[in-house]
Amino acid sequence: MTGLSPQSIMIIIVVYFLVLILISFLTGKEDSNDVFFRAKRQAPWYLVAFGMIGATLSGITFISVPGWVEEKSFAYLQMVMGFVVGYFVIALVLLPIYYRMNLTSIYEYLNERFGEVSHKIGAILFLIARIAGASLRLFLVAGVLQLLIFDEMGISFWVTSTITIVLIWVYTFKGGIKTIIFTDTLQTLFMLVAMGISIFLIGKNLDLSFGKMVDAVIESPYSKIFFFDDYNAANYFWKQFLAGVFIAIAMTGLDQGMMQKNLTVKNLKDSQKNMYWFSISLFFVNVLFLSLGVLLLMYAKQNGIDLDAMGIKGDKIFPYIAVKTGLGISASIFFILGLIAAAYSSADSSMTAITTSISLDLLEIDKKYPKEKQKGIRKKVHILISLFFIFVLILYKLIITDNSIISSIFTFAGYTYGPLLGMFSFGLFTKFQIKDKFVPIVVIISPFLTYFISILPKMINLKYQFSFELLLINAGITFFGLWLLRKKSNVK
Repeated sequence: MTGLSPQSIMIIIVVYFLVLILISFLTGKEDSNDVFFRAKRQAPWYLVAFGMIGATLSGITFISVPGWVEEKSFAYLQMVMGFVVGYFVIALVLLPIYYRMNLTSIYEYLNERFGEVSHKIGAILFLIARIAGASLRLFLVAGVLQLLIFDEMGISFWVTSTITIVLIWVYTFKGGIKTIIFTDTLQTLFMLVAMGISIFLIGKNLDLSFGKMVDAVIESPYSKIFFFDDYNAANYFWKQFLAGVFIAIAMTGLDQGMMQKNLTVKNLKDSQKNMYWFSISLFFVNVLFLSLGVLLLMYAKQNGIDLDAMGIKGDKIFPYIAVKTGLGISASIFFILGLIAAAYSSADSSMTAITTSISLDLLEIDKKYPKEKQKGIRKKVHILISLFFIFVLILYKLIITDNSIISSIFTFAGYTYGPLLGMFSFGLFTKFQIKDKFVPIVVIISPFLTYFISILPKMINLKYQFSFELLLINAGITFFGLWLLRKKSNVK
């Protein structure tokens, strides 16, 4: 068992938050909407790129990806290859549009292209997707911390959730996106160091040099990457790869939280440079996390730890081995640091992005209110979003029992980001104007039709398994629906 007591882990968390609050103090001295929303477009591209790695990884990669190896081998890497292609599409297609239009919220594009209703619908879709996805990521990590620390201290989940969100609000309420660029950089560093230390300590325990660890991973039956055998299977290569391409485009290129960071860079060239380096780095980081998953299983077998007998599966494997076995105190310390970094790197940027979207897209504070009132409204929105996050976390605690949350997030993304992908695609690849007021009907019908299609194989006894390609189906239905709404006499 680890030598770290819950009290010791609590001290680590407190110190960590004090560091984040110090960064907030240093970066948030100027309290203005221009700083909160855009960091005055003065952010260094390399800091944005490095910080985006942590924001993209979050608790998903840190916990779920290593835990996924036991069941799905390296199949996830097929999707990551698609991510890389998708990020290059963002750099070459979407970023030039965002910079040319000088956007703060990317959903202003829909207003320019189709009209006000489409603009609002795009923002609402983002809000649903981000609140659900970011809180799900935070819930994953909060649940592990609850298990490792707070249950032993007799502190309930709703108390820890409330304190967590309040602390995130404290270090983001003034500096906003400017603060997050620096805190994300620190949090990414902690996550990567935690992964590296874990790999090193497992290798040391197994008496493996770096080269032997590489060989052990390659030779492991869990390291199979490509699956071409059965196109009906959910892990079939082309399903995973194409889904990865469009998940990246939708969940990054059409996501205000991720694009808001890119738009803090001073010019398009630097922003594109950020995306290229980010995409390449993210690929290799995912390879390392998958390799960590193999090494964790090797460690358990070598040390006689029967994970199946103890019910340790999926998201629980890495936390259990890092903290509850004889891997060492340093493994526990760095795991906790990596874990809390994973928790907050996604949540803080999500709260800021949601505040930005509500303020600019829905309330239009930059158009409807004088400057002296805009800042006050933004701050109130930020507080309300924080309270809503607390509510959603507690709701998840009551309803979620899944062992591997990563699948849930990507599946949910298919229903929320799909219509966004369809709307932007229609705007980019056609010149039609549409009957803007009917867009909500298409956006509501599309996810329901997608869900029906997803259950159709079971209803008619087909072997085909839908995977994350549901995102494409949803986008395609939305695209077709907008085509039906086109104004034939008004081509733009």
